[in-house]
This record gives sequence, C-alpha cells and structure tokens, in this order.
Amino acid sequence: MIFLALFYSPILQSPPYISARNKLSRAELRPRGLPRLLLGVLSGDRVCSFRVSVRDVKSESYNVSEKSVKFEEALKDIALRSEDLGVDSESLVPWWEEFPKRWFIVVLCFSAFLLCNMDRVNMSIAILPMSAEFNWNPATVGLIQSSFFWGYLLTQIAGGIWADTVGGKAVLGFGVVWWSIATALTPVAAKLGLPFLLVVRVFMGIGEGVAMPAMNNILSKWVPVAERSRSLALVYSGMYLGSVTGLAFSPFLIHRFGWPSVFYSFGSLGTVWFTVWLSKAHSSPAEDPQLRPAEKKLIVSSCASKEPVKTIPWGLILSKPPVWALIVSHFCHNWGTFILLTWMPTYYNQVLHFNLTESGLFCVLPWLTMAFSANLGGWIADTLVSKGLSVTTVRKIMQSIGFLGPAFFLTQLSHVDSPAMAVLCMACSQGTDAFSQSGLYSNHQDIAPRYSGVLLGLSNTAGVLAGVFGTAATGYILQHGSWDDVFKVSVGLYLVGTAVWNLFSTGEKVVD
Repeated sequence: MIFLALFYSPILQSPPYISARNKLSRAELRPRGLPRLLLGVLSGDRVCSFRVSVRDVKSESYNVSEKSVKFEEALKDIALRSEDLGVDSESLVPWWEEFPKRWFIVVLCFSAFLLCNMDRVNMSIAILPMSAEFNWNPATVGLIQSSFFWGYLLTQIAGGIWADTVGGKAVLGFGVVWWSIATALTPVAAKLGLPFLLVVRVFMGIGEGVAMPAMNNILSKWVPVAERSRSLALVYSGMYLGSVTGLAFSPFLIHRFGWPSVFYSFGSLGTVWFTVWLSKAHSSPAEDPQLRPAEKKLIVSSCASKEPVKTIPWGLILSKPPVWALIVSHFCHNWGTFILLTWMPTYYNQVLHFNLTESGLFCVLPWLTMAFSANLGGWIADTLVSKGLSVTTVRKIMQSIGFLGPAFFLTQLSHVDSPAMAVLCMACSQGTDAFSQSGLYSNHQDIAPRYSGVLLGLSNTAGVLAGVFGTAATGYILQHGSWDDVFKVSVGLYLVGTAVWNLFSTGEKVVD
C-alpha cells in the first residue's frame, strides 16, 4: 500500500535558522484560494480521496528561511501526483451531479407526458357529471371527446417539421404551456356553451399534438441506439402513469370541489414543469455547456441523428414501404388505444355498473399494467438487440405482441360474467398493447433518424385520424348497437395491423 498524504499541524515551531528579514506570519503561510487539502490513499489500483478543512489559527510571527519548503509548491506537487494516480475533480462531484444528463432529459420528457395524459383523461371522468349538468346525449359526448383530436391532428406534421428544424426544446415547451392554458379554460368554455367548449378542446389538442414529434426529435439526439427502447418506454410510460394519476385523482376532486376543479388544478401544473425545462433542457448535447465531456463523447459517437435538418425529402420518405407500414400500423394500433382511453370509464359505468369513483379507480389498473409492461418490453428489446438479434426481428416480435395480445383479450370481454374478470381482461389487453412502445413507436428512429420528428408526426397523423373517427364512431355504434360491436371493430384492425407490420416493416435505416 502506498500512502500519499499531506499533514498540517496548527502549531508551528520556529526553526533554529530564522533571520529578521525573513519574518512571516502564519496567515501568510496559509495558501490562498486553497481552503481544503486533498488526501489520497492508493491501494492496488484504487484511489480513495477525502478532504480536510484547514482551520484559521491565531496569527503569530515566525521567521522562515528561503531554503524552507514552500507550502504552495507542496500542494502543487501533490495535485500533480494525484492526477497521475487517477484522482480527478470529477471523482469529488456529488452523486446527483453525476447522474447522466441524457437520462435527466428523458425524465423531463417523461414528466411532460405524465402531464399530457393527466390533462387528457380528466375529461373522460368529468364528462359524466358534465353531461348530466348540461343534458348531453351520447352523440354529443362523442363529439366533445373527439374534438380534442381535431386540434391534435393539425399539429402532428407541423410539430415534426418545427422540431427537426428549430429544435425540440422550444417546441415541447410551447406545447406544454399551450395545453395547460387550454385545460384551465375548459370549465369557463363549457359554461359559455358547447361551441366554446369544442374550440377550447381543439386548442388543447393543438398543444398536445406537438409533444410526441418534439420528444422524438430530442431523444434521437440525446439517447444512444443501445438505450433507445428503454428510454422511449420510460417516456411513454409517463403517458400511462398520467392516465393513472388523472383517473385516480379526478373523482376525488370532483366529489370534494366540483368538476371544474379538475381542470384548474391539472392545468396549473404545467407552469412548474416549464420552469425546470426552460432552465435545464437543451435540444441537443452540442447546445449544453454543462454536459460532461465523457458523456458528450458517448452520445455523439452513438447517436445517429447529428446534422441539423434544412429540407425534408418528402418524396423519398413516402416512397419507402416501411414508412407506409408504420403509418398503417399506427392507425390500427391507435383505433383501439384511443377508444379505451376515452370510453373506458363510460364502459365501466354503463356495462359494469360502477359508480363514478369506482369507474375512475378501476380504470387505473390497466394503465398501471401498461406502465409496467412498457418498461419490461423496452428492457427485453434492448437486451435482445445487445445479444445480437437484428433490430428488424425485435421490432416485429414486440409489435406482434402489441397487436395480438389486445385482440385476444378484447374478444374475451363478451364471454366474461363478472366485473372483476372484465377489468382483468382490460388490464391484460392494455398491458400487451404497451409492447408497441418497443415496436412501432421505436421504429421512427430506426428507419429515418434524421427525420424522426417528421416521420412520427406523419405516422401519428394517421393515429390521430383513428382517434377522431374511432372515438366518434363509438358514440354512434353505442346508439345503434352494443359494446361487443365496438370491440369487434378494434380486433379486426389489430389483425390487419399485424399482417401489414410483419410483411413490410424493417429496423434498418431506409432514409438517410
């Protein structure tokens, strides 16, 4: 064992060879700008370091010869020797500052998506007392629920273009502020009349429409390929946990303070998130002055999206069969997902005869299952890729689970005879659906990393159309048919999506 240490004694003895012209005080002996001493112990190939504070002592005059060892030179020598032994300044950084910045960005995106679905699903609970107060029929309820998607549809492609050219930070920040304001204005609009409510819901959709393209653009620059599935799964699980939070707290707020309180309280949370985002986030590692060099090197060497986008090669993008496979599959997936998102509380209330509170609480279980399954699927997908399985094969496996799992469990709903089994089928359906986060939702960065924001906006436009038509069509079907008819349509689209995805999708880059 080799010891490297500096000992400092608060009592200095006068050396015998002092002279009057070399008289110095202890205050002058203490090194300026170096209030702490670095002590290092080297054992084998490990270096342990700690700090010792140098306390001020009473100043007394002493004489020191010019031949005495200078204190500052000793410190410099120790610093140099410490660097040689591997003791650097980063080893003394607190653990929370060593947390990877790329994962801090991922957590912020997760938080944004948490708020996104909190503000979206609160209407699915509040619509029950609102429809009773304003005498809305099922068709009107379906119109209100689908109006969100009108605005959501408008900003998908525009948000992707904006994010790829301007940067994801500004776009995502704008989206959160915009939809938070629209959420807070919802009660006022509802009391003014149905047209005003529809306009506010459209505005809310406009804000949330840019979130996914902006997030996809940011992560394509911040997250290495080997961490792609896990990071996207975590971000999208924010949506599921947002649904959990919204569905769990909305009934309580409605019973305690009335249905307007849901929109006021949820909408105000966006300002807190935006404050942190504005001060800490950056669109890319190159724009972050506080990013540590080692992490920056890792990101730059591993991320495929590097150069900024100036023009969008629409012809090239739309000529690729995997792009169309992504678009069609996104439509088929979102039809079933958005119906469950917006109509599940109504299903629990009308078919299973749960009250308002029970409807909200039982809706939580499927979304909790999705949050767990999404992260499990992301871990499995990244593990399979690291083991040598091709990205194409992994994407097809994960998305096939995301299609066939929900299709199977929705077909079982017509055969169950208890509310508990119905909730279990819903939970299993949503849980297997979440494997799509490691399937089609990760595929945008696979096939077109530089244009991932635009491509997500393009495919999600098809997904939003599924939400618009599916949500409105469900209200129509329920007036003329049954819930079994609603589920049959979703199952049919899941099967179409499975076939298209396995025939035409790929995990390789097709647009450079």
